Amino acid sequence: MAQDQTLTFKDGRTMPKLWLLSDARNDAWLADSLKALPRGSGFVFRHYHLSDIDRRKRFDSLAALARRYGHIVILSDSPVATRKWGADGLYGPAEKMPRDDALIKLATAHNAKEIIAADRAGADAIVLSPVFPTRSHPDTQVLGPVRFRMLTRKTETPVIALGGMTPLTARRLGWPNWAAIDGLVSTQDS
Repeated sequence: MAQDQTLTFKDGRTMPKLWLLSDARNDAWLADSLKALPRGSGFVFRHYHLSDIDRRKRFDSLAALARRYGHIVILSDSPVATRKWGADGLYGPAEKMPRDDALIKLATAHNAKEIIAADRAGADAIVLSPVFPTRSHPDTQVLGPVRFRMLTRKTETPVIALGGMTPLTARRLGWPNWAAIDGLVSTQDS
């Protein structure tokens, strides 16, 4: 698949090339980062560290801000919560993906077996990680550029690179579709 072409979801919306994932460590900068992203980027809300009530409140706040800037909002949760909370789609492992096509589905993958599962689940895109060393999983073996590219050849589904991704590593990888937690924060203590 030519990864540099404009890709669309089943509902006709253009698939973002750039994705910001939320995390406890980037929470303080998320509002500024959402404002700084190019219009029409993607936002994946995770925030696993919060209680259910606080997580929902934070989602509502950030989702409203993201939509104000034209971003697609994806929730890492169950299909039921994704619909109930009004997210555009679902993020997670292939086995959590619903069979219907109503939601945008971003399936996570780390190897060929998980890529195949994502394809079978009808994922709209596959988030493949970790490409480079990352603070999220410092002791995990990374794919590296060569293995990453080999794995992307196993699918026709668009692939989003994650793990140690920044504008610099995205250029190094030569891959237009990428996501980050720390690599897209507009203000952070380095």
